[in-house]
Amino acid sequence: MASVYVAGHQGLLGSAVVRRLRRDGHADLVLHPHTELDLRDQRAVREMFARDRPRVVVDCAARVGGIGLRRDHPTEFLLDNLEIQNNLIRAAVDARVAAFVFISSASVYPADCPQPMREEHLFTGPFEATQEAYALAKAAGMKLCEYVRTEYDLSFVSCLPTNLYGEQDELDPGGAHVIPALLRRMHDARLADDPAVTVWGSGATCRDFLHVDDAADAVVWLLGQERPPAVLNIGTGREVSVRDLAETVQRVVGYPGRLVFDASMPEGPRRRLLDVSRAHAAGWRHTIELEDGLRRLYDRFLAA
Repeated sequence: MASVYVAGHQGLLGSAVVRRLRRDGHADLVLHPHTELDLRDQRAVREMFARDRPRVVVDCAARVGGIGLRRDHPTEFLLDNLEIQNNLIRAAVDARVAAFVFISSASVYPADCPQPMREEHLFTGPFEATQEAYALAKAAGMKLCEYVRTEYDLSFVSCLPTNLYGEQDELDPGGAHVIPALLRRMHDARLADDPAVTVWGSGATCRDFLHVDDAADAVVWLLGQERPPAVLNIGTGREVSVRDLAETVQRVVGYPGRLVFDASMPEGPRRRLLDVSRAHAAGWRHTIELEDGLRRLYDRFLAA
């Protein structure tokens, strides 16, 4: 594989892609921390492409945040993400790169999308209101990649991962991501001998959780395909209720107390499941099961 530029290489998925590429013996990586290269700066991005000449690009870079931040700062979320992806895609097109993988988001699916969500459901309805600014940016990036693929006959792919977790997650008890938040809260409760841990929502909400190393495997697998699909969902294809997730976290942590589900707290749509049959048919499947992945995450936290 030619030189690979991983944008956003310090994030959860970007760092996993770098680990996977290095594990495969690929040393010719172009990596620039955000403190060194502001991807919102078109001139700086063009100068980097001219200097480093990457032939493959994995775009994991994005401005991200929890529901509160997305709700309160939609202008910044839309502008920053549009600038980041437009600069990268424009420079990659001008350089005629051999491959470009754009990491999108399941938030681009309609709010009332049929379940499970198939690639053909994209752009068939309005986005969920709390996700709109971020989803608009990601949808624009996907459309731009689609146009580039058609107009220039370049291998531009949009990859839509489900909910990711992994060893780079910060175990924040009040964080926006359910897995690291639950792990940390139950860990703290075990140490404090707290008799109960409260879980937001009824516990009936269902989601799909994919270990970030499996997502990185999917990205590298896409780079190796001669003609990859233009758009691809990535996930396990299996629903897990928040109740089952919490009970699995409880086993992993060894927390002996009770779980109390607070149905008065927000929990989002009842189901959000990606259909991954297209990925399976093309030859990719996940390999890390949820409980094994949770144990890896918790072991990393304990060893830190």
